[in-house]
Amino acid sequence: MPIAPEHRWFYPIDWRELSHAIRFIRAKGRCERCGRPHGQDVTHLGNGVWWDAERGTWRDGQGRRVRKLPPPDALEAGQLGLAGIPPAPRLPVTRVVLASAHLDHNPSNNRFRNLAALCQRCHMLHDGKEHRRRRWSKVVQLRALGDLFD
Repeated sequence: MPIAPEHRWFYPIDWRELSHAIRFIRAKGRCERCGRPHGQDVTHLGNGVWWDAERGTWRDGQGRRVRKLPPPDALEAGQLGLAGIPPAPRLPVTRVVLASAHLDHNPSNNRFRNLAALCQRCHMLHDGKEHRRRRWSKVVQLRALGDLFD
């Protein structure tokens, strides 16, 4: 996830090395929330459930095994054996990219305990409330400037 220009100066000079250590040494190239592997194309159902090709099983948004779901090729072919569920024409595939996330949303707090390697989905779920707060704050600032100069 790119660093916002106004927050760039909160990050240390060695941020690349620190981020790399979190994502690939500590987390071993997998999301620390759901377990998705970095750099892989992952088939998913759009609700957090994804296909773990390495282990040959479906996983939920927390990385736990989901039972009673057939493999992706069976879902696409319509060989479900489950009544009432139509076959999916083509399951969505997403390339997983890990990013280092600040758990307390403070970019100047770079302790290892405060950093986590998260995939795009988990990162956006974690930061969603903070993103909405910042967007609201920017709107209020722009309105205040408009009131000041109008």
